[in-house]
Amino acid sequence: MRQYFGTDGIRGRANEHPMTADFALKLAYATAQVLGNKTKKTTVVIGKDTRLSGYMLEQALTAGFVAAGVDVLLLGPIPTPAVAHLTTKLNADFGVVISASHNPYEDNGIKLIGREGYKLSDDLEAQIEAAIESEPIRAHGEKLGKARRIDDALALYEHFLFDGIPKDGPRLDDLKIVLDCANGAAYRAGPHLFAQLGANVIRMYNEPDGMNINRDCGATHTAALCKKVVEEGAHLGAAFDGDADRVILVDETGTPIDGDQIMAVLS
Repeated sequence: MRQYFGTDGIRGRANEHPMTADFALKLAYATAQVLGNKTKKTTVVIGKDTRLSGYMLEQALTAGFVAAGVDVLLLGPIPTPAVAHLTTKLNADFGVVISASHNPYEDNGIKLIGREGYKLSDDLEAQIEAAIESEPIRAHGEKLGKARRIDDALALYEHFLFDGIPKDGPRLDDLKIVLDCANGAAYRAGPHLFAQLGANVIRMYNEPDGMNINRDCGATHTAALCKKVVEEGAHLGAAFDGDADRVILVDETGTPIDGDQIMAVLS
């Protein structure tokens, strides 16, 4: 039975075990040991949502990876699907998302992504757990890792999304869309993407302060979005969760469209 990893990474109350800086440091050492590239310098990408505790965990993970000889590419606040894509796009060996998804800001979590952009297997998570309490393997001299910020991370993700849209396909020029960004990871990407497609975007909850993520907003609290869609006479509303890996839509009557209905449309 695994001690730390749940169904979607490791989660807990920020600054309480296991969501502490010292545990994040150990986790970085252990992950580098299990997922490290055996033939060349290992690289990891780290993205996060907008929680206040994200700074603490980001810095602790970075310190551990660099000390273990891993190069770190810091993406900043960015949707979880973008971290999955950029793990492969930037030829990283694995990725890390610092987020507790739809949970309140007092919580946080760490999710690991494999080099192919998918969730790690149970076996790999078990190996990482086993390595957490072992003596860390430290790099020295020129073998130490480096850390740098990827300033165009969002632009790279946007290019990927736009590439999936036919050049002569329909645009959103005649649509008014209300976006509830949950004061989370989609606060920049969401409005910008829809505006680039020509939509008239009305923004809600896109001013994160580190503590207002998911607070009475986002995919689990759609009442304000439903009301706003009707008030604005909008064609559509969309509510993301804190790390922007889920969305709930609202039609022009203010009625939520749940995930099952969205999946049916996509299929």
